[in-house]
Amino acid sequence: MQTIDVDWDHPADPLPGPRLDHVRAYVTTAGTDGHLWHGVPTLLLTTLDRTTGRTARTPLIYGDDEGVLIVVAAGYGSPDHPAWYRNLTAHPEVRLQVGATHFTATARTATPEERETYWEMMTGLWPAYDDDQARTAREIPLVMLER
Repeated sequence: MQTIDVDWDHPADPLPGPRLDHVRAYVTTAGTDGHLWHGVPTLLLTTLDRTTGRTARTPLIYGDDEGVLIVVAAGYGSPDHPAWYRNLTAHPEVRLQVGATHFTATARTATPEERETYWEMMTGLWPAYDDDQARTAREIPLVMLER
């Protein structure tokens, strides 16, 4: 099955765009170019689209707590959850690339207690998440990715 590299948060952006360039560099260099992006670690999340059945790959900043990877469904503070988040709530088995390592994981939304615990860690990595939360009425979910 072919994976489509799409900027799900900004599908109208002209391609190739910075996010697509990031994915391509990450894939072609086995993460050597792309794992660290603006000084923060990123992974590639591959989800199954809930409506088309195609796969889509999205680069995301991640945190790590003893092997549990954490990502933020910020969507730049838009009123709706990003498509990749809606996809994984429908199909929680996902594929990940972290550096050169590829594996499957199960995705789930963090519990309220987990969100409270890890929100500060994630905004420590990327302070703009606080700005995203301030721009939207929805509570931005954290996603736990476990092998």
